[in-house]
Amino acid sequence: MLKILHTADWHLGKKLQEFSRLEEQRLVLEEIGQVCDKEQIDLVLLAGDIFDSFNPNHEAVELLFKTLKKLSNNGKRLVIAISGNHDSTQFVEAPDPLARELGIIFYSKYDSVVRTGPVGSGIVITQSEPGFIEAKLPYLGFPVRILMAPYANEVLLKTYLGESDKEQSLRNLLSEKWKNIADTYCDDKGVNIFIGHFFFVKEGEKPEPEPESERSILHVGGAQALFTNNIPRQIQYAALGHLHRYHAVDKLRCPVIYSSSPLAYSFSEADQVKQVIKIEAQPAQRVSYDPIPLKSGRPLYRKKFDNLEETLNWLEANPYCFVELTYVTEESIDSQTRKAIMQAHDGIVNLIPQLSAGIGTGNNALHADDLNQDMETLFKKFFKTQKGLEPNEELMSLFREITSQNYTS
Repeated sequence: MLKILHTADWHLGKKLQEFSRLEEQRLVLEEIGQVCDKEQIDLVLLAGDIFDSFNPNHEAVELLFKTLKKLSNNGKRLVIAISGNHDSTQFVEAPDPLARELGIIFYSKYDSVVRTGPVGSGIVITQSEPGFIEAKLPYLGFPVRILMAPYANEVLLKTYLGESDKEQSLRNLLSEKWKNIADTYCDDKGVNIFIGHFFFVKEGEKPEPEPESERSILHVGGAQALFTNNIPRQIQYAALGHLHRYHAVDKLRCPVIYSSSPLAYSFSEADQVKQVIKIEAQPAQRVSYDPIPLKSGRPLYRKKFDNLEETLNWLEANPYCFVELTYVTEESIDSQTRKAIMQAHDGIVNLIPQLSAGIGTGNNALHADDLNQDMETLFKKFFKTQKGLEPNEELMSLFREITSQNYTS
């Protein structure tokens, strides 16, 4: 029995506006390592968006290497990590020669070929071609085949498709490439796995919304969603990255699964359970898989209040979280109320006023004739158009101070 752990979208180095998430990421990756040890995992799949930017800071890089070293169990456990749309292909593959010593394979470019031979402690890459490896683990009586599909950015798509090819060409190209690999290597005498960072849907179904905090990959180089039937029939499990929530795209031929990110990275993810997936696989059999919830990290909440006492009570009762707080008021939040709220909690990301009277419309709208009026009058009218009420004196004093500085500078 082969035991696999599927995770994705770590986004190491990502912030929630000005709030660092690095310590939370450290905690949740330690938790993932504990899951691997407890479940006696043989193979870890990291399905892209390892980092949050093409040039991650050194803290994020250090956290990745230390984490993967632990996950590899000193080279006894195979780790496969592919690049996502947030990752630099060159940066991801750069440590590969040293990583191999620890049983870690980085893969980010479609024309890369993983060198055959020993990896880690007792693991051997027995066959390889672009986008594919076959591995032999010392305690398994069958090989593990892994078809690897890192995110293809616009440059890579042009390299493979040319300038004029469209969406269907991408599907055809990748489907044919994957089918040829599977037909060549993936018989029923081994376990056959797919790992990819693309947007997959069942043909004919509407795509799931992409995460608020994600860069869209649906229109880059014409790359619309791929179909689950583009995955070869020999594949027993498809481990996907990109969507930040757990989502089983398809279960008919084989499970096609987004594992979720390990932390909530935007308030659109506030109610999601973050998890990793444990898969048990044998040759020529359907796999079994179970999501395992993760508990580390600050939860994200969207809350609405209309009085200060209730607001402060909730903030006191929920100290370890990030919150987007909407405060219902008849006019803009006064400075004392704002100060009391912000001092009550260290995780308030947004404090949003909601006017109980609603937004001004109609006669308050700005017109071309208004351009002859002075700056202060225009600002008052604009503010009332947007907020539905007159700006208070505190705001007007600030406005006068700023405009005065601009006039004299």
